[in-house]
Amino acid sequence: MSRVVITGIGVITPVGKDIKTFWKNIVNGKHGFSKIESFDTERFKAKLAGEIKDFHPEDYIDKKEAKRMDRFCQFAIAATQEAVADSGIDFSFYDPYRVGCIIGSGIGGIKTFETECDKYFAKDSVRISAFMIPSMISNMASGMISMRYQLKGSSFAVTSACASSTHAIGEAYRAIKHGYMDAVVVGGAEAVITPLAVGGFQNMQALSTSEDPDRCSMPFDKERNGFIMGEGAGILIMETYENAVKRGAEIYAEVAGYGSTSDAYHITSPDPEGEGAAAAMRMAVQDAGLNLSDVDYINAHGTSTPLNDKFETAAIKKVFGDYAYQLNVSSTKGVTGHLLGAAGAVEGIACCLAIRDSVIPPTANYKASDPECDLNIVPNTAIQKEVNVAISNSLGFGGHNATVLFKRV
Repeated sequence: MSRVVITGIGVITPVGKDIKTFWKNIVNGKHGFSKIESFDTERFKAKLAGEIKDFHPEDYIDKKEAKRMDRFCQFAIAATQEAVADSGIDFSFYDPYRVGCIIGSGIGGIKTFETECDKYFAKDSVRISAFMIPSMISNMASGMISMRYQLKGSSFAVTSACASSTHAIGEAYRAIKHGYMDAVVVGGAEAVITPLAVGGFQNMQALSTSEDPDRCSMPFDKERNGFIMGEGAGILIMETYENAVKRGAEIYAEVAGYGSTSDAYHITSPDPEGEGAAAAMRMAVQDAGLNLSDVDYINAHGTSTPLNDKFETAAIKKVFGDYAYQLNVSSTKGVTGHLLGAAGAVEGIACCLAIRDSVIPPTANYKASDPECDLNIVPNTAIQKEVNVAISNSLGFGGHNATVLFKRV
């Protein structure tokens, strides 16, 4: 079996469209929330989001080609371009059938869907775009990236709501570890700050209706009242340790463990006992051949919703027992908001950078302590501390749980 390492990363997020800016804002707890500008929110209770400002797809993609893509796909290609450059990988040296592409997305091209629906309801079906279907389907990000870089190995999308890109990383890890692939471009992309999506999440009472950008996404805070929608993409280049060393690549971290479970409980609420999330964490640690006490940092799913943060805290305690109180646990969604299907990839990248720089990012916007969320959630200020092992949790609607474990090489 092969060891699996990360040699390149790329992000497009509300707090940075490059790794340096992104990481600086994550470490400093500087959020990217403001009033939604992409549509009129007068009729909406939820008015804030983590929108990506000044994103110009033609900086990354031919203008004509970009017009045929949904925004989520544009984000995926932009982040991939950054990750490939960061990695220095030359795909032409690989057997193209042994290089894959797995990109998760919880919803896919909803902006395209809304735009074309408007034409239909205006009784203008003749103007419905011939590119509607390929623009909106969730697998098109992996398809477009595969075409751009001539990656002919296994290419597909993972759709498991907010766990999508963590599952993508886990499946890529298994494919490389067990010899099916030599390298995989992997991650997630999402662009759902649209009237239909915001309205739907708002009416199911998942979104914060706060109008204060500093008190809207506040994971583990007693006054939390819902998540803030974010958008963007996170992409990682994963390959065998042997090939990475051979070509002299910088290695951020090793992917060493993966756990995946289902709550089989409820369409939106996590299991109150945290059994499924706990099992996923336990599986990831066991898969890595480590002890629970080897884990230094948990990047929690930490959505800032009343149920998630409470139940995830319970799950961490269930797995780690008394050691849970010695762990550093933080949610970077206090800075980025919730990127849904892209969240796991972006948060996995945060884990890699925490290992690289020996710094634990904070949980931003934290003020009011919650006795039901009583772990060390690194409130507001980053901690300089060696991180040898970090795990990233993702919990998705439908009861999907995924945990990936990263360790220092």
